[in-house]
Amino acid sequence: MLLTCPCINQCPSVPQYTRVWLPDAVEAWKPAELTKDYTPGDWALCLQLEDGTNVEHKIDPQTNSLLPLRNPDILVGENDLTALSYLHEPAVLHNLKVRFVESKIIYTYCGIVLVAINPYESIPIYDHDIIHAYSGQNMGDMDPHIFAVAEEAYKQMARDQRNQSIIVSGESGAGKTVSAKYAMRYFATVSGSSSEANVEDRVLASSPIMEVRDHRQNVVGATEERNYHIFYQLCASSHLPEFKTLQLGNADDFHCTNQGDSPVIEGVDDAKEMCSTRKAFSLLGINETYQMGLFQILSALLHLGNVEVEERSADSSTILPDNSHLMVFCELMGVAYQDMSHWLCHRKLKTATETYVKPLSKVHAVSARDALAKHIYAKLFSWIVDHINEALRSAVKQHSFIGVLDIYGFETFHINSFEQFCINYANEKLQQQFNMHVFKLEQEEYMREEIPWTLIDFYDNHPCINLIEAKMGVLDLLDEECKMPRGSDDTWAQKLYNTFLKKSDLFDKPRMSNKAFIIVHFADKVEYQCEGFLEKNKDTVNEEQIIVLKLSKFDLLLELFSDEEKPAGSLSSRSKMTRPVQAQRDHKKTVGTQFRNSLHLLMETLNGTTPHYVRCIKPNDLKSPFMMDPMRAVQQLRACGVLETIRISAAGFPSRWTYQEFFNRYRVLMKQKDILSDRKQTCRNVLETWVQDQDKYQFGKSKIFFRAGQVAYLEKLRSDKLKKACVRIQKTIRCWLARKRYLRMRQAAITIQKTTRGYQARCLVVFLRRTRAAVIIQKNQRMLVARRRYQQQRSASITMQRLLRAYQARQTYRKLLYEHKVLTIQRWVRGWLARRRCRRSLRAVVYLQSCVRRMAARKELRKLRAEARSVEHFKKLNVGMENKIMQLQRKVDEQHKENRELSERLRTVERSRAAESERLGREVERLRVAEEESRVKADGVPSLLEQLSFLQWNFQVVSELNENNRLLITEKDNMNQLIQEQSQQIAESKAHAKDGMQLESDLCEERDHYQSLLSEYTHLKERHADLKEEMTISMTRFILDEVKQMFYSGVVVVQDAPHQDAVDMSVLLKLQRRVTELEQDKHTLQRHLDKREEAQQDQVKNAEKQRTAGRAELDLEALKRQELESENKRLKTNLAELRQSLATVSNTNPGAKATTSSPGPGSAPYNVLLEQLNSSNEELEVRKEEVLLLRSHLVRQEVLKHNKLTCYWSTVSSVYVRSTPDYHKLNEDGELWLAYDGLKETNSLLVSQLQVQDRRHEEEVEELREEVLRVREENRQQQQFLSQSLLLPQDARIEASLHHEITRLTSDNLDLMEQQEKQDKMIRKLKKQLKVYVKRAEEYEGIHGQMERVAPGPEPRSPVGITRKERDFQGMLEYQRGDESKLLKSLVVELKPRGVAVNFLPGLPAYILFMCLRHADYSNDDQRVSVLLNSTINSIKGVLKVQRGDDFETVSFWLANTCRFLHCLKQYSGEEAFVKNNTPRQNEHCLCNFDLSEYRQLLSDLAIQNYQQLVRCMEEALQPMIVPGMLEHENFQGVLGSKPTGLRKRTSSLPGEAVYTVDSILQQLSVFHATLIQHDVDPELIKQVCVQQFYIICSVTLNNLLLRKDMCSWSKGLQIRYNVWQLEEWLEERGLSDCGAKEMLEPLIQAAQLLQVKKKTEEDAQAICTMCSALTTVQVVLSLYTPVIEFEERVSMSFIRTIQALLKGRVESPMLLMDVKKIFSVTFPFTHSPLALETIQIPSSLNLGFLTRV
Repeated sequence: MLLTCPCINQCPSVPQYTRVWLPDAVEAWKPAELTKDYTPGDWALCLQLEDGTNVEHKIDPQTNSLLPLRNPDILVGENDLTALSYLHEPAVLHNLKVRFVESKIIYTYCGIVLVAINPYESIPIYDHDIIHAYSGQNMGDMDPHIFAVAEEAYKQMARDQRNQSIIVSGESGAGKTVSAKYAMRYFATVSGSSSEANVEDRVLASSPIMEVRDHRQNVVGATEERNYHIFYQLCASSHLPEFKTLQLGNADDFHCTNQGDSPVIEGVDDAKEMCSTRKAFSLLGINETYQMGLFQILSALLHLGNVEVEERSADSSTILPDNSHLMVFCELMGVAYQDMSHWLCHRKLKTATETYVKPLSKVHAVSARDALAKHIYAKLFSWIVDHINEALRSAVKQHSFIGVLDIYGFETFHINSFEQFCINYANEKLQQQFNMHVFKLEQEEYMREEIPWTLIDFYDNHPCINLIEAKMGVLDLLDEECKMPRGSDDTWAQKLYNTFLKKSDLFDKPRMSNKAFIIVHFADKVEYQCEGFLEKNKDTVNEEQIIVLKLSKFDLLLELFSDEEKPAGSLSSRSKMTRPVQAQRDHKKTVGTQFRNSLHLLMETLNGTTPHYVRCIKPNDLKSPFMMDPMRAVQQLRACGVLETIRISAAGFPSRWTYQEFFNRYRVLMKQKDILSDRKQTCRNVLETWVQDQDKYQFGKSKIFFRAGQVAYLEKLRSDKLKKACVRIQKTIRCWLARKRYLRMRQAAITIQKTTRGYQARCLVVFLRRTRAAVIIQKNQRMLVARRRYQQQRSASITMQRLLRAYQARQTYRKLLYEHKVLTIQRWVRGWLARRRCRRSLRAVVYLQSCVRRMAARKELRKLRAEARSVEHFKKLNVGMENKIMQLQRKVDEQHKENRELSERLRTVERSRAAESERLGREVERLRVAEEESRVKADGVPSLLEQLSFLQWNFQVVSELNENNRLLITEKDNMNQLIQEQSQQIAESKAHAKDGMQLESDLCEERDHYQSLLSEYTHLKERHADLKEEMTISMTRFILDEVKQMFYSGVVVVQDAPHQDAVDMSVLLKLQRRVTELEQDKHTLQRHLDKREEAQQDQVKNAEKQRTAGRAELDLEALKRQELESENKRLKTNLAELRQSLATVSNTNPGAKATTSSPGPGSAPYNVLLEQLNSSNEELEVRKEEVLLLRSHLVRQEVLKHNKLTCYWSTVSSVYVRSTPDYHKLNEDGELWLAYDGLKETNSLLVSQLQVQDRRHEEEVEELREEVLRVREENRQQQQFLSQSLLLPQDARIEASLHHEITRLTSDNLDLMEQQEKQDKMIRKLKKQLKVYVKRAEEYEGIHGQMERVAPGPEPRSPVGITRKERDFQGMLEYQRGDESKLLKSLVVELKPRGVAVNFLPGLPAYILFMCLRHADYSNDDQRVSVLLNSTINSIKGVLKVQRGDDFETVSFWLANTCRFLHCLKQYSGEEAFVKNNTPRQNEHCLCNFDLSEYRQLLSDLAIQNYQQLVRCMEEALQPMIVPGMLEHENFQGVLGSKPTGLRKRTSSLPGEAVYTVDSILQQLSVFHATLIQHDVDPELIKQVCVQQFYIICSVTLNNLLLRKDMCSWSKGLQIRYNVWQLEEWLEERGLSDCGAKEMLEPLIQAAQLLQVKKKTEEDAQAICTMCSALTTVQVVLSLYTPVIEFEERVSMSFIRTIQALLKGRVESPMLLMDVKKIFSVTFPFTHSPLALETIQIPSSLNLGFLTRV
């Protein structure tokens, strides 16, 4: 389909360099450019392609149609295809290709159609933040997206209460299911309610189930794709234990799963997908039993597909008896093997009289097997759909709906069969509805704008639909042929040829085939093969097979086929006779008839809705990401109706501009005098001037309509105008620059000449001076050289003489020294040689002696041996002589021994004498040597003394050097140690700093988490209150309605129906029950009143008893005081033990992290508990002080009495001393016995008190034991909870731990509060008793005073005068109990912030409330304190809840007063950290009785809630201004311009809406700031508010910039920079430049810089990566950059890939958008108030006259 612009064909000529599109067989269209002008009559166009190839394009002489023109570059890549000036096929294809391939954008508008191209890659544009960004936006405000279409449908349904439909169509693999799934996700997210919290999960869970069971990708013509993913998931999960019984295996083993040649999809894990499918089943309420039943049936279908049918003969077939797959099928389905195998190969035929069993051929048996599998699968799918619908059915009444239709697009393959015929038939019907809808919208637009229009001719495919579905059409002929006994595909084809071949132009016959036919569809001609049409149209299941299945023992299978039996059993007898026949007929409806009926129902439903169209495009068959095959894309664009939409738009006025947009864009075409106040008239004058043909445009009420090509013409005029202006500007600037350069050169020449001449004169003078100076220098130099030469020669000669003489002296010295050394050496050598000769001679002599002696010894030995032999003989002869010889020998030995001893003594004496003589000789020799040495040393003593002194001096120097060295070493060691210490300190300081930063960050995170929890708690609390109120109102209305109905029914209808009586009786019973409850409440109140009266009477009696108690009660009270002290000590001990036990519990799990649920030391729950324990401890201390005061008062009374008694007994003792005592007289009245009785009574009283104390002690011990047991039980529970929580996931663990801690702390707080109440009651009771005792003591003192006045005593003292001081106010306001409601009504509820802010003191309500609180504290009335604080907090919450957060002034007013009230509680708390700046008077006003730290926390929480509500108020006020003011509004009108927007106009261009600019934002910020200043909000809090405001502005602006491609241009970056500069100037003017608000704008500033910087080289890429530090990687989207004017250039893909490679290593969040709802954590730093409380005056207008100043 080639579309050309009419105006081009009518042009007389086409100039050179005109850009056109050239048809191509591979790329569909190629861009080209005319190399020479074209004139009418030329037979060809001379073109040049982009690669430089020159081609010629021949022109058809019959049509004389030229090539389509190319759009200007600035119109390429538009969001809406209707915004293109030239609307035709190549322009649409090129625009989609640029957006998809270069910009990575998959969505594009085409009028009312959203074109979605499958990227085959996961892209981050479907997150929840994207959903919230599109929620509430109009369709033209944001970039094209499936969420925009969904939002438009949702908005129209909510606004018009009309049903909507979203029709998603496209080829298999184009992404229809994903688009439908995201649309359902959007609806589930934006429409989710609290009553149905899991609606989104259930809706999204239904999508994968439908996808895996009904998502069939095309099998015919696409063999590399797979269908029915559930079968592949089952095969992938066959290893699981629960699937062992299914006997599954690999997907390649089954016939049903191995036909697509692609059992595995890359990147898809079928096992994981199976887990997701099972989870989805569970979420939709299908339990495990049903799931396993479903999987069992599906597995049986897999085995059924593998059943092989053997051919027995030509007309019969059989299945082998041992077919394993059929056996598994029968086992899984619970049917008999013989029956199923028989009826798979046979069929029963019934006639009027007989029934025949006919065998089936192999082909028919296989078809019957497949038909049975399809039938079972269809039943299973219907059952799943029914259960999903039941799970998704809502209890809320439905007024309207949105239907999402996922349907196949037009299909044409090499072989097209019955399936393609049905799909194309459905698409014909949908295309007819689409054409009518587009035509209707187009005509409505013209009528709304009141412009003249003519009927637009559009393609009507009604004849094609009639050809298919009309009477005696293709489907009727097919059904008729199916009913024929011998009908076949060939006979049906002949009928088609005979019926339509000559009657319909849309039907044709192929030339080379008699078994096919051609139908001309709206998209293309399709050739259908008749083979298989009849069999597929019948698709009937053998009834005997169904009967076999119904006899199964499988419950789920019986449930699937139970619906076929229900109609027969629920009707009358007549119906029983006729219904089976009708059911059998319905069962035997052909597939074509069923499809036609369901299609008619679908069209009826769609015609009752407002349709929205999504056309999915499959870019390529290889599933490569972001790659487009032009031929496949063109084919789908023709098939899905996108080009038809373009054709309808091109036939009318496709380009539409509002008057303001046209004026802004084409203002350059106007002169100043042409600009009028009426924009419409101005645009009319301009168009009449530049466009002469009136038919090319039309003026509507709010828009200008242009024919196709006129926008391009106007853009050319605008470009030419700008170019001419640029040329003129360049000419003027170049002239100015040239003249400026000439004048500068002339002045430079004159200056150079002047300077040169002066320089030359100076050079001459310098030359003369240098010549004279050279002569003088030469003279002196020569003299100096001669003198220096003479001196050198003289010095050299002297030096040579000295050196020669020294050399001769040294030679002489060396010679003498050599001779001396030689003599010495000779002497020593000669001596050594002589000694050596002596030693050798000595050794030789000794050796000779030894040899001689050895020879003599040998001779002697031989001689002795001979003698021995003779002696033995002699012994034999003289045996008796042995003893005598032995005796003689002994005597000889003794003589020898004596001789030896004597000789030894002699030798010893000789040696001693020789040693003595030798010693004396040595001594003499030593003395002689010493004498000689002394003489020598006496000569060398002076030199030795000098050497000694020199050595001593050297030693001293060395010692000093050693000392210095030691000191230096010590100093070095000290310095090294100091350096090490400093390095350690630095490391520790760094570690501390790092820890501090970590703690600070943890604190901030904890504060954020706490404040977010507080916000959620507030929201839930408000929701609970609203629900409670609604429930109360609904219950009241229900009761009233019931009562009214009861009375009306009782009066009018007496005997109507039993149900009416039952309702009346139930209402009566309810009323009676209510009356009974009221009576019970009355009796309860009466009993409470009686108990109070009895208690008052008991108190009166007790008071009377206490008056008669006497002195014993005082002793008893002393003992009670001691008991209280001991009890306080025990409580403190218990508290310490409890704290230690808590610390022990927290330390029992040392491996737990901070994020676990155990509350360790330092955690928030532990700190809260410690604070409560400390407060209780402080309360006990206060009670102890009060008891001590009571005790001191009683002691004073006792001392007074003791003094009086002492005076009395002293007088008595003085009398007793003066008079001698007489004990008998003293005891004559029995006084001693009385005293003894008194002592016994006192002892008995003390014994009874001790017994009571022992009992109390035992009770306390028992209580302590119970407490210990309770603490042990708590520890055990805590340990058990810790062990259980460790098994949970982290999120559930945190939630469980928080819940557990809240419960535990709540119970502990209640226990402590009960203990505190008991102690308070005891103290109040003691105070009352003390007052009674004080009164009695005063009476007693009065009586004794009278007695003392009567008795003689000391002299009375003079009375002291008492003067009354002047009354001074204490800064308190007194009010009566019960006046809290009046106070808060006047001060909070009915107070108008505007009046207070203008006329009264800032923070006046807070000061008044605090002064009332001070009086309650001063009165020591804890009940009044708690009531006042709780009522104040609830009243402020109520006021802000009534306002609903819309009034910024009210919220800021109460935020300021809440903070001031909180600061007052801190300032007057008495804590050292807060009273440092107080005056002495202010310190006197500190709270004295109560610690209100817990209420400070409550007020801090209230302030946080107020701050969050304040942020929401600011966000609601700023949200509508930010995008128009920061992005859309143009401060430089007519210069930057804006591009055409197409059919989807932005909302800012619609008439009647407020126009926001950046000045509007600044004005609103000024109002916010002035309001905060007026209400005296803390400066630090104002800074935090400004930071939050600027974050909102930045996040909203940046998010919209990232989602609006038309805003990403250089001019828009300039506009954003200007707007940001104005915001920064606003901060500077108000002194808020250092508050951190500027840093919040950093991402927006960097995004604006990214739009403006140069984007070409690698250095530019490095600079961009360095610059964009505040932007994430996904936010650096250069592909969105869109030129607005001709002088801008697009960013190349290579540069984008370079940026992506450089940013690849960043570790950051993958989120595309900023979190607009983020609220920074807020802190409330303490601010001291110098205001004195006693000086505050209460205005009379507040109506607080019941308050009294104290």
